[in-house]
Order: sequence, then C-alpha cells, then structure tokens
Amino acid sequence: MLYFKRNGICANGVLALMLSKPEGIIMPESSSKLSPRSILAASSGNVLEWYDFTVYGFLAPIIATQFFPSTDKLASTLSAFAVLAVGYAARPIGSVIFGHIGDRIGRKPALIISVLLMGAGSLAIATLPSYETLGVTAALLLVLIRVVQGISVAGEYTASGVLLVEQANQGSRARAGAWIAFAMMWGCVLGSAVPAGLNSLLTSEEMADWGWRLPFALGGAVAIFSAILRKNLTETLPAGSREEKGSPVWQSLKHHSGLIFQMVLLLIPTAVIYFVIYVYAVSYLSAEAEFSSANALDITTANLIVMALFVPVCGWAADKFGLRPVFMAGAIGTLLLVWPCWWLMHQVSVPRVFLGQFGLTLASTAGWALSITALTLMAPARLRCSVVALGYNICLAIFGGTTPLVATYLVNRTGDDYAPVYYVVVATLVSLPVIWRLPKLIRQAGNSLE
Repeated sequence: MLYFKRNGICANGVLALMLSKPEGIIMPESSSKLSPRSILAASSGNVLEWYDFTVYGFLAPIIATQFFPSTDKLASTLSAFAVLAVGYAARPIGSVIFGHIGDRIGRKPALIISVLLMGAGSLAIATLPSYETLGVTAALLLVLIRVVQGISVAGEYTASGVLLVEQANQGSRARAGAWIAFAMMWGCVLGSAVPAGLNSLLTSEEMADWGWRLPFALGGAVAIFSAILRKNLTETLPAGSREEKGSPVWQSLKHHSGLIFQMVLLLIPTAVIYFVIYVYAVSYLSAEAEFSSANALDITTANLIVMALFVPVCGWAADKFGLRPVFMAGAIGTLLLVWPCWWLMHQVSVPRVFLGQFGLTLASTAGWALSITALTLMAPARLRCSVVALGYNICLAIFGGTTPLVATYLVNRTGDDYAPVYYVVVATLVSLPVIWRLPKLIRQAGNSLE
C-alpha cells in the first residue's frame, strides 16, 4: 500500500535611474560587506517565488476541478500539472529578458520588476473566475498567468543570488548564496503550511469553493513587501556594463553554450529530487486516504523546515572545505539513500514516511544550498546574470516543472511505483562529472572561494 495514494493531500539608462539610488551605485565585486537588510531584501522575492509554486503544486487537485473539470480525475490532475510545467517552460524566455536587464541595466531593476510581476500574477489567480463562470477561457487565462509568472521568476533566483555573491567577501560566498536557498525553502515551508492550515480550518467544500484562493492572495502581499525592501538595495553591476553593445544573452549562448550545458547537468538532480519528493509524491500520489491531507502536509512541512535549517550548514561547509566535496557528498548520499528512502515513503507508518522523506531531504539540500554560488562563480562577470539565468532556468524548465508529469507517466506506463527512483539515479549520475570539474570551471572564470 502506498502512503501517497492515501492522501488528498516553494531607453536603459532611464529605467536604471528610476530603480536605483541616485549616488554612484556601480561597484566592483566583493567590495562591500553584506548587511542583514541587504540579505533580506535580495532574498525576500525567493520566498514569494517558491511559496507560489509550492502552493500551486499542493493545490493542484483542487485547481484541476476548478479549471479543468473532467470525469477522468487523472486527466484533470495531469492538466493542472501541465500548467505547472508551462510556467517552468516559460523560464528560458524570462532568462532572455531578465538576463538583459541584469547585465545591461542592473541587478536591482531586475529584482524589483520580477517580484512585482510575480505578485501581480498571484493576485490574478486569486481573483480568476473558474471554468464554471468563463468556460475554457478561464483555463486559458490560468495558463497565460502562469506563463507571465514563469517569465518573471526566471530572473528572481539568479539575479538575487548573483547580487549577494558579488557583494560577499571571499571566504563567505557560499554562505551568501545559501541565504537565497534559505529563503527559497522558507517559501516552500509557507507554501506547504498555508494550505495545511486552511485544510484544518475549512471544510472540504469551503476549500474547494473559495479557500484555495487565499494562499495566492497572500502571495500578492509578500510581493509588495519585497518590492519596498528592494528600493534600497546596493547595485553590483560591473562598471561599464551599461555601455556594452549587443545582447548579453546572445553573447552567452554564442561564447558560453558549453558552460551553460554543464550548469544544467549540475542542477538536474537538485530539480528532479525536489519535485519527486515534494510535488509529485505529495500532490499526485495522494489519492487513497487512510492518512488525512493535513498529516501529509504536516510531514512535508516538517521536512522542508529541516532542509531550510540545514542550508546554512552546507554553505558554511562549502566555505570551509570547498564546493566540490559538499556537492559530492550530497550526490553520493542520494545514490545510497534514494531506494531505501522511497521504500520507507511507501509504508503505512507516519514515522517511516517522515524518515524516508527526511533522508532524501538531507541528501538533496547541498545542491540547493550551493547551486547559486557555484553558478555565479562559474560565470564571466559581464555576462553573469544571463549565463546563470540560462543555465538555471533551462534546467528547471526541462527537468523541474516536468518531473511530476514524467514520474506520473513512468509509473502509469510501467506499473512500477519505483520508476521515479530510477529517474533520480540517472539524474544524479549525469551531474557527477561536472561536480568533479567544479574547481577548474570556477578558476577558468577567474574566481575562487578562497
């Protein structure tokens, strides 16, 4: 018997002047000390990004009935997950837009614009009429909103991470980048905790009728708060970048396509594992409920908190021992734990299910904690936002948002509930060569952690 099957269940100059402080903002890398306010401002948008996408994943069964009604429950749920995938598929487009903004106008304008667009999308979903009112138009509007959000968040994680790592002193860059993952995880925690709280306060009918809209309305409020904080961010755009000619995205693709491909390989297991254990497992395979939806979300929330608390530890370890050893420890841990942990997550006992998800959570935390620091240090300074955004968002588009669909297809096609395990193993194996070459790739970009 599967635990998951029992549960119903994160002109250029003018724009730059408008969004920047008036005094000379452009500064060389690593020349300023990070303040708590800067960390909060830069990372706050990541709370919203992952809160919104986590909420959508957990509420997918309800959203399916609201916008994709069908007598076939599987078809409705797959449609809802397809919209999740569409949002991720739009990220490469956002990489082009926000890569240009980040490398030619500034990191700060990219962050303000992205968080406002994301918040507007959340409010739009909260107020969007259902299929019953608008018919197929409602579903089309939902897809459009998710596309806009996918474009907007393409620059969020990468631009905020680039800004913090560039401001950090040498010897603390992994910890600086880890704050982005820390914020991201708390967004996931909120994205799990808010639906769990609503499930305990509202009836199933109330949740399906109007309660599911409340988490998205909250996302809009977070966006406003983040945009206000970001008005006082310090810019880290390299001097002379605004005068550079040509598209930074095109230059990135033309001269650094091999590097971008290696970034994708490095991030594949991070994306796949997260969406297997937190989106696919909890949202889709939660059909036959001997355990309540609240129990399922409580287990997930607890493990997301574990991941959030473990992220700074990974950052500290990477600053002390290097990126490669910590990345490698996470990859080897995944290969050793994925099979027994997946077995535990299919048991009836709540403690066993928690322990299974806990093991995979610890194994995958290093990837999330260190990704943005590794990508930033691998990228050339004048094209940094574009290269990092392309590597990160191409990976998430192909291997992140599609993972629930792929896992669902594999299980239904093969009849093997362990099919997602094979997917995780393959994803981890292809990243190992890049992990091994990390020090060399960082040196080639003229950077280091020392």
